[in-house]
Amino acid sequence: MTLSLTPLHGIPLIRQGDDLADILVGSLQTTRLTLEDNDILVITSKIVSKAEGRLVDLATVTPSERARELARQAEKDPRLVELLLQESNEILRVRPGVIIVEHRLGFVCANAGIDHSNVAPLHLPQDSPNLRGEEGVLLLPRDPDQSSRKIREKIEAQTGKRIGVMIIDSHGRAWRIGTVGMCIGLSGIPAVMDERGWRDLFGYELKITIVGVADELAAAASLVMGQAAEGTPAVHVRGFPYPLREGSFKELLRPKEQDMFR
Repeated sequence: MTLSLTPLHGIPLIRQGDDLADILVGSLQTTRLTLEDNDILVITSKIVSKAEGRLVDLATVTPSERARELARQAEKDPRLVELLLQESNEILRVRPGVIIVEHRLGFVCANAGIDHSNVAPLHLPQDSPNLRGEEGVLLLPRDPDQSSRKIREKIEAQTGKRIGVMIIDSHGRAWRIGTVGMCIGLSGIPAVMDERGWRDLFGYELKITIVGVADELAAAASLVMGQAAEGTPAVHVRGFPYPLREGSFKELLRPKEQDMFR
């Protein structure tokens, strides 16, 4: 088995309303890659959020009393905390610098996935040097599975190839230091592979092995993308070692009654 991951070139700074499917097809051409059946495109949540208009100007946000109280505990901007509350089902932990939540999409993460990094300044020209978008924050896509499906279907219609599309974001983990790429939405690929009943090298039957293949691929793609100024928001994948099928991010969510970290 050979698994290859190739960063896609020529992707511009994404703005609201941009057609990501068209941009990705153009980037494949720029990178001199031709799609084949069973290829996968992995893209960052950031460019999906930008295209879908999920950029919020903090100056337009009025924090509630609860947001102000949590902001004092977490030492955060109360306007940011208000957005965090709107994007979350439940607040799980609060300490200075971080609020851990169950996001409205069902996963547990820090600060509801709301991000300042790589967000262009608001109210200023996009090409202004040495400026940061301190007043602009980016929310995660509203429905990443649906976003993945729309992008996949349009690319498949243009190319005639059967592919998968996955949206990833950087998350921390309860038992480890450091963030890793994790899947938050997908279409045309499995999120998990249930290997219970498979045999190992010595004929032992696997009893509990369920592999989070989407997260494994997300982490690999994240290594290629980078986290800072690399400007690589999409990766082409060939050689994924499992058959493609329709999947859903919800396959990855652990039921609350099995969550020992709550």
